[in-house]
Amino acid sequence: MTDLVHDQPMTVFLVRHGETPRHAENRYAGRADVPLNDHGHAQAAALGEWAVNAGLTAIASSTLTRARDTAEPAARKTGLQMVVDDRLVELDFGAGDGLTAAEMRQRFPREWAAFEADPYANPLPGGEPPADACARGRAAFDDLSSGRFGDRVLVVAHGTFLRIVLCDLLGVPPCHYRRAFPVIRNATGAVLRHNRAGHWGLVAWNPPLVAGADTW
Repeated sequence: MTDLVHDQPMTVFLVRHGETPRHAENRYAGRADVPLNDHGHAQAAALGEWAVNAGLTAIASSTLTRARDTAEPAARKTGLQMVVDDRLVELDFGAGDGLTAAEMRQRFPREWAAFEADPYANPLPGGEPPADACARGRAAFDDLSSGRFGDRVLVVAHGTFLRIVLCDLLGVPPCHYRRAFPVIRNATGAVLRHNRAGHWGLVAWNPPLVAGADTW
């Protein structure tokens, strides 16, 4: 890893892991260590081909298998060592883990209604408070932007976690994370720029990260 010149902007590629069997069925996948399905592995391979010419200086991943397996082809193709960080893991959805929205609406209708009204203030029963996930995520991103990881970093994590942290980085009230960023696709997410004044900006949302695509 190289030291980042302090007045040089940094580009961070935020990527949600590839598809899993739960995501194909629209089931919540929090801390459960769900593996990628065949489509997810193909998405990871495509991300690895994109990484070849992306000029990456570091790759970071959540500790969960679906994120590490999404990041692995990029690490292998670039020769970069993957930094595995448990601060990048998905929220714990408690009683909602493994369920669809319809199943949660049936099993705990009052709690689901509160969650839909304000998911930041009302975590699912037994779930992690989103403010806690935001705090650990912000700490991880502060480290990533410290200069120790170079100026082009790929981060592979999880959908809800990334949307909450994105709101925090961009100055959007985190309670609006589902409205501000309603869809974050598997094996893509966002391109961010961190400037010399310490400000974060959104460069692209859900861009194609495949061979021949823009590398910003």
